[in-house]
Amino acid sequence: MRSDIPGFTRSRIATNGIRLSVHQGGGGRPLILLHGYPQNHMCWVKVAPELARHFNVIIPDLRGYGDSDAPADDAGHSAYSKREMARDVIGLMDALGIERAMILGHDRGARVTYRLALDHPHRVSRIGIIEIVPTGDFWAAWNADLALAAYHWTFLAQPAPLPERMIGADPIAYFDHTLKSWTMDKSLAPFTETALAAYRRQAADPQRVAAMCADYRAGATTDRRLDEADRSAGRQIACPVKFLWAETGFPARTGDPAGIWRPWAPELQDGSCRSGHFVMEENPEAVAKSFVAFFLG
Repeated sequence: MRSDIPGFTRSRIATNGIRLSVHQGGGGRPLILLHGYPQNHMCWVKVAPELARHFNVIIPDLRGYGDSDAPADDAGHSAYSKREMARDVIGLMDALGIERAMILGHDRGARVTYRLALDHPHRVSRIGIIEIVPTGDFWAAWNADLALAAYHWTFLAQPAPLPERMIGADPIAYFDHTLKSWTMDKSLAPFTETALAAYRRQAADPQRVAAMCADYRAGATTDRRLDEADRSAGRQIACPVKFLWAETGFPARTGDPAGIWRPWAPELQDGSCRSGHFVMEENPEAVAKSFVAFFLG
């Protein structure tokens, strides 16, 4: 089936008890791209064709997002933990016959990326992180300014169905506001019409909204505890890591985002670029420049 990313095909692949919608293009060594909130595979539309000139690019919609299955949350908020999402990716690799891959993640997808590298170190050779610091560290860095900027971390994590009902009153307006307010220019201009349509379609689906809230409930509970346990145990990411952060994004507000990553990643490269949070759509050239050379290694 043809993908809405030019030059890519789309399929549904069974993994870890669910089915993921997966977009593939290019050839060579496998490179998996993982999107964030409130987006899906379409956040990669401006950079995926360039990456596909060098790599076998595989872009799943995370569970609960895009056209992938959206299982119900559980009482312990593990169904949408980054550990469980990482198992989805490992199962996808198994289904495609991939023993080791490189992974590039943005936002929630970057949290899945580093969790996978910690839990399954032998399945990754290099990882790229765009626009996050680790979950436990981000919570620990909160002050009034950061809390106001990242209010969605506490809002979406409220017990169901409070945020779902509030968003459901006008979901398109809520998600358009989120997209616009996190860009550098406070505009929807960086997003293609096709991408915006995909994000709005997702926003209008109550099942997807519930899944996104479950994602953040996991972030406030299970994911945070996993990070804190790993940090206490001194666990580190064994492979090379490239970290790209935006000058006006969320990690920049922590003061020293690269410094936060260094205890986790002994082989860290880092850099910043002129952009808001949605780097792949606001500054796709910076993403290509940063990561093509890194993944070619």
